[in-house]
Amino acid sequence: MIQTEDLSKKFGETWAVDGVNLDVQPGQVLALLGQNGAGKTTTIRMLTSVLAPTRGRAHIAGFDVTQFPEKVRASVGVLTEQHGLYLRMTGLEYLDFYGKIYRLDSNVRLKRSRDWMEYFGLTEVARRPIGQYSKGMRQKLALARTLIHEPPVLLLDEPTSAMDPESAQLVRNAIASLRTEQRTIIICTHNLVEAEMLANKIAIIYRGRILTSGTLADLKRSLLGPPEYELRVRGQWPRGTLDLPAGVTPLKDGEAGLRFRVEDPQDSNPVLLKELMKRGVEVVALQELPRTLEQIYLAAMAQVNRV
Repeated sequence: MIQTEDLSKKFGETWAVDGVNLDVQPGQVLALLGQNGAGKTTTIRMLTSVLAPTRGRAHIAGFDVTQFPEKVRASVGVLTEQHGLYLRMTGLEYLDFYGKIYRLDSNVRLKRSRDWMEYFGLTEVARRPIGQYSKGMRQKLALARTLIHEPPVLLLDEPTSAMDPESAQLVRNAIASLRTEQRTIIICTHNLVEAEMLANKIAIIYRGRILTSGTLADLKRSLLGPPEYELRVRGQWPRGTLDLPAGVTPLKDGEAGLRFRVEDPQDSNPVLLKELMKRGVEVVALQELPRTLEQIYLAAMAQVNRV
């Protein structure tokens, strides 16, 4: 649904985006992570045919962004940080206005406007001026606008930036509900918690280049190493008398348990548990230690700083 090859943009002597390769399939939500100025917004502008690439290519829903800009724009819904709501319009008037821009039939405009207002829980305020909406309501209305022409691709740039926690949660829930097998979503953000909640694929961009990309599980493995587990037993841990299975590396043992790294948990963990049972050791808990997207991001940035 979204494919880029060596996508690059130069401003003066500076490469704002330099050789970005992306492949985002239908049903996937990609979080494009990076610092302010890393190239996220410039990438989005090229994907919507607002900026022409200096080098490379990009296709949206099969359309080249430079050769078919009108078809590209008809295939995407874009939510920017500054979404430009007309505060004196009512919610329904605003959606109808954008429906006209996309040349939708009047009956289609009315039905879709009402349907999306209902979908986002805005029916009660549909005929109120947008100036009376809360931040969360305005952001959900802006999301409804991005969907009025039913695009297969959504490009969301900092969708909850500068919002209070309650409004941000409302918008995150709305975005999560938009995930379907027929729709592809890119979320540009530096909010790592939000990215971990919403995305099933991650790409980290730094100074215009993609440092790494993949699923959360893939990135944990490649950047943080094999998973770590904590095992707790009743009574004392049989220190020094237990032969650990192959692939298990002890990190720390204590009076009542063991923390370890394991190459293949599905094979090694059952062997470890059986050995403990043979010795009459009662296992209270065995759990994988959580590793967050923040740890992944910091590990990726640490690799850059070492170069």
